Amino acid sequence: MAKIKVEYICQQCGRRAPKPLGKCPQCGSWNSMVAEMADRHRPSSGTNSQPLRLAEIEGDVGARLPLGIGEFARVLGGGVVPGSVILIGGDPGIGKSTLLLQMSLSLARGNRVLYISGEESQPQIKARAERLMQGRAFPQDLFLLTETRLESIRSHITSMKPAAVVIDSIQTVTSDRIDSGPGSLSQIRESTAQLQSIAKSSAVAIFLVGHVTKDGAIAGPKVLEHIVDTVLYLEGDAFHSFRLLRAVKNRFGATSEVGVFEMQAEGLVEVTNPSEAFLSERVPDSPGSAIAVTMEGTRPLLVELQGLTNTTTFGHPRRTANGIDTNRMLLTIAVLTRRVGLPLADQDIFINVVGGLRVYEPATDLAVAAAIASSMRDQPTRPEMALIGEVGLSGELRRVPHIEARLNEAASLGFRQIIIPRAKVSTSVKHKNVEVIEVASLQQALNRALAKN
Repeated sequence: MAKIKVEYICQQCGRRAPKPLGKCPQCGSWNSMVAEMADRHRPSSGTNSQPLRLAEIEGDVGARLPLGIGEFARVLGGGVVPGSVILIGGDPGIGKSTLLLQMSLSLARGNRVLYISGEESQPQIKARAERLMQGRAFPQDLFLLTETRLESIRSHITSMKPAAVVIDSIQTVTSDRIDSGPGSLSQIRESTAQLQSIAKSSAVAIFLVGHVTKDGAIAGPKVLEHIVDTVLYLEGDAFHSFRLLRAVKNRFGATSEVGVFEMQAEGLVEVTNPSEAFLSERVPDSPGSAIAVTMEGTRPLLVELQGLTNTTTFGHPRRTANGIDTNRMLLTIAVLTRRVGLPLADQDIFINVVGGLRVYEPATDLAVAAAIASSMRDQPTRPEMALIGEVGLSGELRRVPHIEARLNEAASLGFRQIIIPRAKVSTSVKHKNVEVIEVASLQQALNRALAKN
């Protein structure tokens, strides 16, 4: 009998080792090396192909399938391309299964859709669908299947010929060609590769749900992301209702678009005017509050940044940021201390982005500085003013892109004054509905932004 060869494979980065290791030497993960059967001589399932001149290649990606969910379609580039493989990840309970079931219910009105679950039973999925449909009739072309064996999934896809397939989740799928257990790196890689082959050969769009690690990356990290066509992340705070759908990879569209949803009783509801939703509970005359105009892809968003300063009772003051980059907050605090003269060395400082959003654009620096200064001086910012600008280490304000789009969004929500960095060129920025205040330094911006007592 041939000797069975065993390899130890890191489930985080794919590093192979002939013996068990407590710590992966490549990615540094502890206890991630799992024993798997070596299968180096498995024949390739690829087909023979011939090189063609670029000008001789016929056909295109084909017409996109309309999803019926505008925010989802926006992120994908206008709809789903037949034959594409889309991977969606996110924290547990964030709404991945709910969003894909809503998409399946909408897409099944005119297309055959197969929803495959390896984690939930068919009655469980139907109960969620009844909640989403709110008493409306189910589409006749939506089929549910509970299956984890890849060969059986392939057989059902071949016989049914659906337009789209949802697999929830890829970590539960196993192939008979791999001896390791479900969720292992080898199983994930083999299952995804075979599903990609099915999608390309039969022009069926396949949606995969991926589990995430404690660091927020999709489990089996870059192995999955390199194989699929599109990688989406559903983000949000479990204690807030808003969810953001982002694309970090998209072979058929831009990666700059973001879809905004709100979790309600009937599922994830599209937010067509997210700026208005994020500012709905704002208290205009409250010290420590400032309005920033940030860009999510090509969409401008107005968000409220709250700052709080308080004399510390410890030797080292705390610096806490929720929703923004901590390093940029520390940079802004240093500039306020050195260039503006605010005595922040003995102050605990807290920054929060209202609504559970995460904004990392440098254009929010000015609003962060205004929120901190407003709290420190106990002076509210002007209620109809928004702030745009990146703060430099010398205390200067630097220009940011998409100024006109930001001004239009602020004007549509009733803001009448907007502070922006002064351009070094002679062209001036104007807007018919707002007063555009151009300043060169952070000190000048704070003098204009803070209301006088």
